[in-house]
Amino acid sequence: MFYYVLKYVILGPLLRLVFRPRIEGLEHVPATGAAIVAGNHLSFSDHFLMPAILKRRITFLAKAEYFTGPGLKGRLTAFFFRSAGQIPVDRSGKEAGKAAIREGLGVLSKDELLGIYPEGTRSHDGRLYKGKVGVAVMALRAEVPVIPCAMIGTFEAQPPGRKIPKVHPVAIRFGEPLDFSRYAGMENEKAILRAITDEIMYAILTLSEQEYVDRYAADVKAAEAAEKAKSRKFPRLPQR
Repeated sequence: MFYYVLKYVILGPLLRLVFRPRIEGLEHVPATGAAIVAGNHLSFSDHFLMPAILKRRITFLAKAEYFTGPGLKGRLTAFFFRSAGQIPVDRSGKEAGKAAIREGLGVLSKDELLGIYPEGTRSHDGRLYKGKVGVAVMALRAEVPVIPCAMIGTFEAQPPGRKIPKVHPVAIRFGEPLDFSRYAGMENEKAILRAITDEIMYAILTLSEQEYVDRYAADVKAAEAAEKAKSRKFPRLPQR
């Protein structure tokens, strides 16, 4: 119940007023039945903008850290995310991918919309990164279409580290559904899963027109953090 109060009374009208998002291709999102909406992930605001403009309820897989904060603030944040249709997924450890797939298939089994960010994390620099194959596994096991989606302008409105978004033009584009029924029964084939995921990421790239990086975002973030730590430990001496 609170999901619809949030969507139509509290958060939805506010987001529409502040961002005035331009919506393209909404007709590609099916009115009924299970489907996956796979999008790029540029900003914290992405979690709420898409649910605000979709006519149907959509459930996202979100990192568990949003649900485990300490104190009153942490409890309120967890309540807010659950009310907004988010499911916590632990991204640490070897079982993280299996947990996400299990939760996602649970949503799809109820003929609902599942929202997922194949990159696995927010882009820290506005570029589009290599997708993880979990989205392909779910599409094949649940036998559902994948609707590519591009968030445009949300990185500029609320880049990483900015708590309060600024007013900036935002667009949300949906592409035609991708049908992978030709790969039925091949969800254990690594090459097939990679090909499907790459096709999804290319569709997102076509909509978003971002620069593409053929590496996982988490790996790039870790490498850059390690380089920064190294430079602080061993600062360069000024040249004479």
